[in-house]
Amino acid sequence: MLPVRRAGRGRGLPFSGPEAVTVRTRSGFERVDPMNVEPRTGRVVVIGGGISGLAAAHRLAGAGARVTLLEATDRLGGKLLAGEIAGAPVDLGAESMLARRPEAVALARAVGLGDRLQPPATATASLWNRGTLTPMPKGHVMGVPSDPAVLGGVLSEDALARMRRDRELPRTDVGDDIAIGAYVAARLGREVVDRLVEPLLGGVYAGDVYRTSMRAAVPQLFEAARAYDSLLDGVREIQRRAGGKQQGGPVFMGIAGGIGTLPGAVADAVRARGGEILLRTPVLGLTRDAGGWQVRTDERVIAADAVVLAAPARSAAALLAAESPAAAAELSAVEYASMALVTMAFRRRDVEAMPEGSGFLVPPVDGRTIKAATFSTRKWGWTDASAPDLFLLRTSIGRYGEEEHLHREDGELVDVSLADLGAATGLAARPVATEVTRWIGGLPQYPVGHPDRVARVRGEVAKLPGLRVCGAAYDGVGIPACIASGTRAADEIMLTPDPARGTDHGTGE
Repeated sequence: MLPVRRAGRGRGLPFSGPEAVTVRTRSGFERVDPMNVEPRTGRVVVIGGGISGLAAAHRLAGAGARVTLLEATDRLGGKLLAGEIAGAPVDLGAESMLARRPEAVALARAVGLGDRLQPPATATASLWNRGTLTPMPKGHVMGVPSDPAVLGGVLSEDALARMRRDRELPRTDVGDDIAIGAYVAARLGREVVDRLVEPLLGGVYAGDVYRTSMRAAVPQLFEAARAYDSLLDGVREIQRRAGGKQQGGPVFMGIAGGIGTLPGAVADAVRARGGEILLRTPVLGLTRDAGGWQVRTDERVIAADAVVLAAPARSAAALLAAESPAAAAELSAVEYASMALVTMAFRRRDVEAMPEGSGFLVPPVDGRTIKAATFSTRKWGWTDASAPDLFLLRTSIGRYGEEEHLHREDGELVDVSLADLGAATGLAARPVATEVTRWIGGLPQYPVGHPDRVARVRGEVAKLPGLRVCGAAYDGVGIPACIASGTRAADEIMLTPDPARGTDHGTGE
């Protein structure tokens, strides 16, 4: 474990997170700058090489800790994957990051990618609704609208009339948590959920919004639901506050060459600070002893002062089974959704009639196979410039409970994507190259009660000195949320007092 030091500065980069973290000692609670921490000479092992684990390793290495990161597969980055198609660079996983949260953009700049950050070339998107492409309505919070007047081209007249009854209805009790689909349907009607919330929010989580926790997925909406009788009034208040806080700048950001280049840059920065990164090194066991932790791989046992467990929930559960059965049981219950991305390259001259904008979303209620289409050449300037003779796009297929699509052959997924694209846009050309990427168990689900489950897991893990968990299964599936999760875990490890010095084990919260 890494003891708090009262004087002097820690080594590494200037601390860019919270100014101080609360640490519990025998004399009470103290606020401590995480960089005022002197790592012990022992090792911190990070288990998992996705962006959460890499962020944790980067933070720890920057503070002077001796870091070893272990990744079971042959590559880093998790759902961030750079590739190419027809010789052009593309993202085969996540392709943008929320810029209104600072963590991802800050990390990219910290590892030397600042000059490659790019906002989308267009923010215009469409909704393929009832067989027609219509502009995506504005003035909503993750698909939950504030004004029926802007939805005339999306919702039926009956649905618009149902929305207007929101202020006449009695208050809807949300309790400790509620499914966002159930709440919005109760206030505004199911058509709003099926035509707007499901394609937007359901697409983010590859899930079913009728079971997705509002408290976990859209916490600001949950708080508004507790404060306002009317959902429309609550959304307007969220927008009013957001408008007051916004200081301009893009909502989303990409990286020239692909978001998938970020993990490699972070890994290089970790190595430059003396960190060790081992691929193809699955962890087979994790045990606690009097001196710290024993991390067992198939080739050796690594003695560590502290461990950051950045593995997916089921893998984390297996590793925690011996030391924390309660946390393992909670993590074993986390479900995951699978999906596939179908990336295609066309000759530009063959697709001149493609609609403008960055692509379109598809309400699942319409029974289509694809859930979204992204016109990468239109969305990203770097994609446009890197392949001037090609038009690159991709479709997404599969959500929670729709695993059957993912068992189809690659060619079948290409054909169903082309059929839906043809119906939506009139596309008749055949691609010159295709790439199908399957993300099996790629996205954790956040059902009602998920925040309480996360709290229980963290509460149990906090009983084990020198151990923290992080990743997409906890506080958000987006890139900034995952980076924040890894950074938080690293900071708490650095601030965990040493029991050998007679202090209590603090959570750092």
